[in-house]
Amino acid sequence: TGPAETSSCIQVKFGGYVKEQKKAFQALTLLLILGIILTYMVMASLYEGFLDPLIIMFAVPFAFTGVIWAFLLTGIPLNIITFMGMVMLVGIVVNNAIVLLDYIHLLQKRGIPLFEAITEASRSRLRPVLMTTLTTILGMMPMALDQGVGSEQWNALGITEIGGLSLSTLVTLVLVPTLYSMLEGWRQKRGKGVGSK
Repeated sequence: TGPAETSSCIQVKFGGYVKEQKKAFQALTLLLILGIILTYMVMASLYEGFLDPLIIMFAVPFAFTGVIWAFLLTGIPLNIITFMGMVMLVGIVVNNAIVLLDYIHLLQKRGIPLFEAITEASRSRLRPVLMTTLTTILGMMPMALDQGVGSEQWNALGITEIGGLSLSTLVTLVLVPTLYSMLEGWRQKRGKGVGSK
């Protein structure tokens, strides 16, 4: 008889930095979800409704899309620093939509029809929105382009913010007025329908 065959199992477990990164990702994911929920709740309380804040929150997914494109163009991986940048973006990218939607509401309260209010708000708020976005992007440029010692971490944070802000701003200027126009049109039709009954 031949020698007895013995079977052995080999297990591979990741430890050290990979283990800590996994824990940090779980914590940051929870923080990201809480940030989105709290941002929405604050806007819902200020607008005294749920639909207008929902329109504003549409800018957040496109910010994440801009971050992904920035990662693909620069070859930066998703790490703890870039994840923190994505959490920061939740509170930053909604500002432009809030500025635009607030002015639309103001014009409507003055008696201006819906389409004219959206057109005027988009035209007059284009400069403040672009100024705010460009100021933030230009402020992040030194962080994104720095080549000093240990700059790899801060480069990733700067590129994350720039990518998210760039795409979300472009989408906000088009998507938010369009969604608001559709929502208000639905509200007006619903109001006429209720009034006729």
